[in-house]
Amino acid sequence: MVQQQSALENLAPRLLCGVRSLDLSSPRVMGILNVTPDSFSDGGALGAGAGSGSSGFSVSVDKALRRAERMCEDGAAIIDVGGESTRPGADAVPEQQELDRVIPVIEAITRHLDVIVSVDTSAPAVMREAGLAGAGLVNDIRALRRDGALEAVAATSMGVCLMHMQGEPGSMQRAPVYDDLIAEILAFLVHRVADCERAGIARARICLDPGFGFGKTLTHNYRLLHDMPQLLSAGLPLLAGLSRKSMIGNIVDRQLDDRLAGSLAAAVLAAMLGARIIRVHDVAETVDALKVFQAMQSMS
Repeated sequence: MVQQQSALENLAPRLLCGVRSLDLSSPRVMGILNVTPDSFSDGGALGAGAGSGSSGFSVSVDKALRRAERMCEDGAAIIDVGGESTRPGADAVPEQQELDRVIPVIEAITRHLDVIVSVDTSAPAVMREAGLAGAGLVNDIRALRRDGALEAVAATSMGVCLMHMQGEPGSMQRAPVYDDLIAEILAFLVHRVADCERAGIARARICLDPGFGFGKTLTHNYRLLHDMPQLLSAGLPLLAGLSRKSMIGNIVDRQLDDRLAGSLAAAVLAAMLGARIIRVHDVAETVDALKVFQAMQSMS
């Protein structure tokens, strides 16, 4: 625990996100805003009208803006806008369709709300256009490995969250195997950070996500949570996304809409173990849980 506290104290106090910076002196909440018809938890919730299937799905910018506004009121420091589902087995989305979904929403949020906007994408064109629309952070499950992604982010002042994933969303949960889970995740992330720095992306713009649920079994996920402090040796802030995931549902035996208690427990544990950004669906409840955690921390 002493070693973990020392590692946290050595982290940069802020994450640079374009024209804004995120204060990381305490854990911050990232609210999930999926503008998709098929995301695992809330797909279709922000559609423009009933009856829109995945092929004809269109986004209601007004609904998305109202949802973002509520999350800001509830204490979200970042709004993470995603236009392509990355749930296990998800199909790829054409680039233009992803642009059509996320760019109007990002523009509306940055025009009306005082908050950092993140774009959840692996597509270089979406990264570039999102930056022009006002996004301050790229949240990429593929850690900028697509052709042109490194260059797209390097050409902006946006921050980036690099995530570990074994495989691709369509196949990542087909019997993932590791010889040394933590060592392999850490080595991958450190390598990607080095690639970012060579491309001109400063460390002050980078945070890391170990990728709970992305190419990992139930046992892998809980081992990763238990040993997450080891990832602090990379010297960069950690983001943890556990909200409503099957690693919680499989333990508490609850369906998606009944996983709040488990998600809050996971959020507090992640914060205790070193995460500085907690990515969630339930912003108000998570902010409250983290306030209690912070009150306890302030006694040490």
